[in-house]
Amino acid sequence: MNQTLSPAQLAAYFDRIGCIGYSAPDRGPHQATSDTLHALHRLHPQAIPFENLDALLGRTPRLDLESVFAKLVTARRGGYCYEHNLLFRAVLNTLGFETTGLAARVMWSDPAAMPPRTHMMLLVETPDETWLTDVGFGSMTLSAPLLFDTGREQTTPHETFRIDLIERGDFLLQVKLGDAWKPIYRFDLEPQFPADYAMANHYVSTFPESIFLNHLIVARVMPGERRTLFDATLTRRGKASGFEAKRELTTAAELRGVLQDVFGLALADNETSPPAGGLDTVLERIIRSSVSTPS
Repeated sequence: MNQTLSPAQLAAYFDRIGCIGYSAPDRGPHQATSDTLHALHRLHPQAIPFENLDALLGRTPRLDLESVFAKLVTARRGGYCYEHNLLFRAVLNTLGFETTGLAARVMWSDPAAMPPRTHMMLLVETPDETWLTDVGFGSMTLSAPLLFDTGREQTTPHETFRIDLIERGDFLLQVKLGDAWKPIYRFDLEPQFPADYAMANHYVSTFPESIFLNHLIVARVMPGERRTLFDATLTRRGKASGFEAKRELTTAAELRGVLQDVFGLALADNETSPPAGGLDTVLERIIRSSVSTPS
């Protein structure tokens, strides 16, 4: 059974993403159309950052809808793919869209690898079209849904993407960077269920070699640019001008300030969570590691 939000939760979500005209259940259009899908898909990653602080704090994020809503909307935190796309799916279900949860093998870091299916995204139906949506892929989160039309180059507010059909009914999502196409993830159309995401979530938040346990990863899609934080390196990339600016952070206080001011995360003073220690302890560790291993 697909989960939905209450009228009060839907209003709070619209307020969280700054969706003017949708701020209350009795205001604004709520049709399950491509225009609505595009509007929500553009605003969600601008307002709610991608981040993996819970995993660094030794926690496995809870994936029940109440917990996800409390964290991303009420507490004004961010999350990673399961949290973002589970919340987004509940919003779409509430508005009357037909959605299917999918899973992908991430090829972004190593195109030659065949990793497990640890990424979540959605297939969404509108009256005349089928769309691939994904509001939770870190530094390359989509800023618009993609028509599920293989081989077609599709322009978004940021990059150009393409879905290719490859072997054995698998598909490959790629992004055009400069003149080259880079693979993002490989997937098929087998529907995924809560147990599938629970298993993958446990793996990426507890496996010692998981990137989410070894690095701080934060990302936010802004109008005309992307902002990313990898450990202590803050990067801004502009779409129109093609500029890239990097800044190396040197103290935990500076790192905390960027999380709050650049990415808009609401952070507790110094939450403790064994075995990782409090947030300040984690940030200090990231700074020390970055200084000892310069990029």
